[in-house]
Amino acid sequence: MKVTKKELRRQVLHSLQKIDERLFHEKCLEVGERLFACRPWHRAKTVAVTLSVGREIETKAIILKAWSQKKCVAVPKCEPSAKQLTFYRLESFDQLKIGYFGLMEPEPGKVIKMDKKSLDLVIVPGVVFDRRGYRIGYGGGYYDRFLQNFSGETVSLLLEIQLFDRLPEEGHDQRVDMLITENECIRVKDRVVHENKDDESD
Repeated sequence: MKVTKKELRRQVLHSLQKIDERLFHEKCLEVGERLFACRPWHRAKTVAVTLSVGREIETKAIILKAWSQKKCVAVPKCEPSAKQLTFYRLESFDQLKIGYFGLMEPEPGKVIKMDKKSLDLVIVPGVVFDRRGYRIGYGGGYYDRFLQNFSGETVSLLLEIQLFDRLPEEGHDQRVDMLITENECIRVKDRVVHENKDDESD
């Protein structure tokens, strides 16, 4: 009997909750350092990222790092009626408010809307991932829709316990270009996974 996406999501979320808080924070720092060393990060002038909640890889430090390197930061606002994401430029955490599903989102009256074509790197959240770049999110399909005609680079940040060899995929599922864990960077290209080598994190 095949394990469903819903069951995999439940299992991984449960495993994440069991990690010691201090250890989780340390692993998030390790993931962040690998992100900051990778080529997509160095190339990007504009980075799109969600505000993390719960046991997602912490992104506040990533936003602060981007600002310190004079990168433009874009954060999404969910449009539930259309199940779409709209990104806005974030220049201060004061421009955020609690929005859809309890997420911190930009307050449209205080921020500038960003065109999808202006985003160089999108950090794509998720719960479960495989080495081919497929992911299982929270079930809304927001990022799969957004990525259908996105031409920039995509990276997902995760812990090793969120990584599987192969997940069940559907026709509308969109893969990411790179997976970064606390232990490795995995490049995905033409359905072939290239395990990280020293020169891939230059």
